[in-house]
Amino acid sequence: MPQHNSVNITDVQAAQKRILGIAHRTPVLTSRTFNNRTNSQVFFKCENFQRTGAFKFRGAYNALAQLSAAQKQTGVLTYSSGNHAQAIALAGQLLNIPTTIVMPDDAPAVKQTATRGYGAEIILYNRQETNREELAQNLASDRSLTLIPPYDHPHVVAGQGTTALELIQEVGELDLLLVCCGGGGLLSGCAIAAKAILPNCKVIGVEPALADDATRSFHTKTLQTVKNPNTIADGARTPSLGKITFPLVLHYVDDMVTVSEEAILRTMFFLWERLKIVVEPTGVLAAAALLEGVVTAPEARVGVIISGGNVDLAQVGKLFSVGLN
Repeated sequence: MPQHNSVNITDVQAAQKRILGIAHRTPVLTSRTFNNRTNSQVFFKCENFQRTGAFKFRGAYNALAQLSAAQKQTGVLTYSSGNHAQAIALAGQLLNIPTTIVMPDDAPAVKQTATRGYGAEIILYNRQETNREELAQNLASDRSLTLIPPYDHPHVVAGQGTTALELIQEVGELDLLLVCCGGGGLLSGCAIAAKAILPNCKVIGVEPALADDATRSFHTKTLQTVKNPNTIADGARTPSLGKITFPLVLHYVDDMVTVSEEAILRTMFFLWERLKIVVEPTGVLAAAALLEGVVTAPEARVGVIISGGNVDLAQVGKLFSVGLN
């Protein structure tokens, strides 16, 4: 297994220069109501305002920009339920690199449409019958395409780490940083950045309770998996942490916690209603841990990464009616 030094703060800082003026420098929002409710001073880093609606564009662009001329000409392939798919498709469009995306056939229509809109070729598969990693590796091999996985890639991790780097540059000292976790790309990248600049800042990863593989992996120090978890946080349905992200999470992250489906919905509703921002279920995981009291940080300065806002609007009424019951 690769050691935790596969990505460091220098890589994150280099990624920040690479994406400067291309990725959005996303806003940091605050909420007096949220602060009062949690007895903390909370800074929301809003990656729902990032290009393609999620933090994923940072890592995708950072990875594609570093390919060789030959790799760029041949093209890249990835697998993703949506946000990384859109990010790779847009980065490919900007860098003139052909992109092919392996997506589950039940991926939100809004994510499929956006991915096609950025010029990508989409290959759909059935989650229940097909291993997406195997399918992607076979296709990449057959077509001589470079595989850029959604999280388990050093350039992707470094790009995602720029999220926390920007937040700290803007708001300064933080006592705690909360980050959602699927495959661990965002969490490990942000933890690297936070620990390098603010060594005393505690970093906690947050997962859905129904997809708690990273939390179990963290506490047992052994890689655990989960198969097609039925969580509304579709960005956190990853089967496990990766060969690169697992050692990084073990080394840089202080704790891992989980939140219930009900907590995700209540927090999503709160952020839509109080902050007036469109956030997807996966995007509120970190905020849910604080709002629901899973993590408490009285009188602390807390950074919360809101990872994305790609909600299928046709499903919103259904989600909120469940959340309000």
